[in-house]
Amino acid sequence: MTSDIFSGLALDGTVDTDRTATAYAAADFGGIVSNPPLAVLRAGSISDIAAILPVAAANAIPVVPRGRGHSSLGQAQVLDGLVIDLTDLNEIRNVTDESVTVEAGATWNSLLARTLQEGLTPRVLTDYLGTSVGGTLSAGGIGGTSHRYGVQTDNVLSLDVVTADGTVRHCSPTELPDLFHATLGGFGQCGIIVRATLPLIPAPASVRRIKIFYPTVEELITSQRALLAEGRFDFLQGEVLPTADGWVYMLDAASYYTRPDEPDQDSLLAGLGFATSRDKVEDLGYWEFATRLDETVTYLEGTGEWQAPHPWPNLLVPDAEIDAFTSEVMSGLEQADMGASGLILIYPVSTAALTTPLFRKPEGSTLYLVAGLRFATDRVQADKMVSSNRRWYDVAVSLGGTSYPTGAIPFTSADWTRHLGSTRATLAEAKARFDPLGLFPRRFGHPTKAGGERTPGRLNGPAAPKQ
Repeated sequence: MTSDIFSGLALDGTVDTDRTATAYAAADFGGIVSNPPLAVLRAGSISDIAAILPVAAANAIPVVPRGRGHSSLGQAQVLDGLVIDLTDLNEIRNVTDESVTVEAGATWNSLLARTLQEGLTPRVLTDYLGTSVGGTLSAGGIGGTSHRYGVQTDNVLSLDVVTADGTVRHCSPTELPDLFHATLGGFGQCGIIVRATLPLIPAPASVRRIKIFYPTVEELITSQRALLAEGRFDFLQGEVLPTADGWVYMLDAASYYTRPDEPDQDSLLAGLGFATSRDKVEDLGYWEFATRLDETVTYLEGTGEWQAPHPWPNLLVPDAEIDAFTSEVMSGLEQADMGASGLILIYPVSTAALTTPLFRKPEGSTLYLVAGLRFATDRVQADKMVSSNRRWYDVAVSLGGTSYPTGAIPFTSADWTRHLGSTRATLAEAKARFDPLGLFPRRFGHPTKAGGERTPGRLNGPAAPKQ
């Protein structure tokens, strides 16, 4: 039946309905939930997407776009719906001294490789560059330079978005701003990002990376807080790592440079308690630093952990409560709770740099990202980790924190309402304008069905804004 629905369309790509051919779209990086779609469009052009959306709407088939499927709890899936695979929409063009235009299916790895040919780089790169441009712009995109530039959605000049009626709409802060702001960080609820124009800056040639290990999380946070305030480093992160003697807390910071200019090492290390016998300084090329996780991925592929379930929570905690939060979640935490290669990321970001309305942030001038990189051995352990994630989330919310909802934290309708806060009404208004039939379902970490509340065979109407 589904193949008949789309059979009359002249497409540059293909529509697959066979369960074997579409099985990959019923999974994601998280490996925890599986929602088989009715069909997958492997888009060969933007025109394919424009052609198929009205047909899906006319037949009450919900639609979800998919980049690299790097979500953790089914956000890139849709049960009994249409998944639009953007992988082949990966053209990169119009590289100037100030910007680049890139299709949504391109990875950040391929984008950086192209811009570096001109000595340029995007302002913010995520740690893992195998995600798609459209995917992270639909979520946020946080990285080690976010303390300076915000998240990736804060660094977008314009978008081309296909809305539910099949219209390709160009939007920016000044042209269709309601669509622009409802799309960035909106998880594809008002349309599908197909192209973005991003600002570029000169790329450094080299990176001086410094790793300092502290025995307590309080010492790490104290150093990070001071470094954020003074802006000493271009890149600022931190990790909680397991050792044979328990957890250790690593400051991970870097200064970018191009010779003959070179950072003064004494100034970089001043006041940080650097110990030559314990800590590390290394110089890397910028590309080598940006792709530093490639070696880790290769290792995890070899152990099988890259293919195993990944119940990764991502939380944003206000600075005033970060000590209370870390004390709560670290109490009794063992390596087994994170998995063999598990660790926790923790680092500060200035909220002044975060301007995307749908990237929901805590109150205060500084927040801390806390991300648990968990690796489960099987579904039973994965479910236990998801339950633990939910406890972390409840603690964060009780302290005024929020979720970065790409992770494995199941959301209820009440959670979603609380998460959106003051932006709920404006998002609902944009959805009523650009997706009046509810073609694009809500996708924020529901543990079973993508969207969570869809009645099979029907599309939801837009959620009415609360007064």
